[in-house]
Amino acid sequence: MAVLSISRRTASHRTVARAVRVLGVVSASAALAFGAAGTALACDISEFSAEAKCDGGKGVITVTDVDPSGIPATVSVFLENNGADVKKVGEQVVKGSREGTTITFEEDWKPNAEYRIHVKAAGYVNEDIKPNLVTPATACGKKQEEPPATPAPSDSASAPAGETPGVPAPSSEPSEPSEPSEPSEPSRSESTAPAGTSSNAPSPAVGDSHLAETGADSNTGVIAGIAAVLVLVGGGAVFFGMRRRGASSDR
Repeated sequence: MAVLSISRRTASHRTVARAVRVLGVVSASAALAFGAAGTALACDISEFSAEAKCDGGKGVITVTDVDPSGIPATVSVFLENNGADVKKVGEQVVKGSREGTTITFEEDWKPNAEYRIHVKAAGYVNEDIKPNLVTPATACGKKQEEPPATPAPSDSASAPAGETPGVPAPSSEPSEPSEPSEPSEPSRSESTAPAGTSSNAPSPAVGDSHLAETGADSNTGVIAGIAAVLVLVGGGAVFFGMRRRGASSDR
């Protein structure tokens, strides 16, 4: 019986030891996970950016913080000259966001000027944005100067030797003779006699106008037929008259 009790106690101790080990492993894993998450959400200098812009003809410097944890950070802007701070432009506190939070410093910057931007978040970051900010080559409110126009060469300089400036050189190719123009046809007004002008040709008689045109209204055929009938009648009368005279003379 004593042996059985000892074995049971040993088994229970082993089970407790295993459970403690499992809990230790789980706790360590959780600690590592939370540590990694905290490190990932911590503020970092890479989450800050700066830019020189123009706002209504005046210069400004903007700093954007994209830290999703929203840890407050103090941003300071300094004008640099040969690696040394010339003046402090300003200092502001920014709380970043995943979309990005932007703060603005009013600064009438000069072209190609250099600025140092320092970021400080207690326990997370305390350094400058690298590299330093360099402003554009053109100041705000001024357009980029256009290069001077090249003067056009004068006529005297461009004219070849032996030619007078301003006078066009004669063409070396002979000009082609122009083709003779075709005689124009006389217009209708020139070829036709004007209306109302008298002609020297005698006008036909009123009665002969229809006969001259068609001859269909002439009575010549009728008159010739009547004349032939009268000739036949007259001839018959003369013939019968002569027979009667001969008969009467024979009696």
